[in-house]
Amino acid sequence: MADVIATLAEAVLQEARARAQMVTTAESCTGGMVAAALTEIPGASDVFERGFVTYSNAAKQQMLGVFEKTLSAHGAVSEEVAREMAEGALAHSLAHIAVSVTGIAGPGGSEHKPEGRVCFGLAQRGRASVTETRDFGPLGRAEVRRQATEYALRLLHNQLKPSALA
Repeated sequence: MADVIATLAEAVLQEARARAQMVTTAESCTGGMVAAALTEIPGASDVFERGFVTYSNAAKQQMLGVFEKTLSAHGAVSEEVAREMAEGALAHSLAHIAVSVTGIAGPGGSEHKPEGRVCFGLAQRGRASVTETRDFGPLGRAEVRRQATEYALRLLHNQLKPSALA
């Protein structure tokens, strides 16, 4: 399974290089796993600009500019916060594309925000930001984080592919 993440990370870096696009990440529940997957690949520094690990709400606000009113109205695990995280990562970096991840890896959750729910944001200079929510289910903390990392890399890769940039 880790091979899938490594393969995706390599593909993201190749596509970013081909398009001269710098990448940044804004992560909460994955705790930097997306950035770690990308920087595991030798030579990543030519296209990986930086990663933000913003686990607390205060960090999301201070480092990425997520609004307190957004956190209060929607909670940290929301597409609204994922959008602001991705857009904030772009605003606070030299990158061209950003992916964000915020979710409930577990254990725990609630009726409205169950364990395994993860929200993603994708922001790219000159394009409208997009968000998405995935419910991975109560797979256990490690597996939710692994699947969220894999999914974030897929989002980046799909956005960087030539057909997405047309």
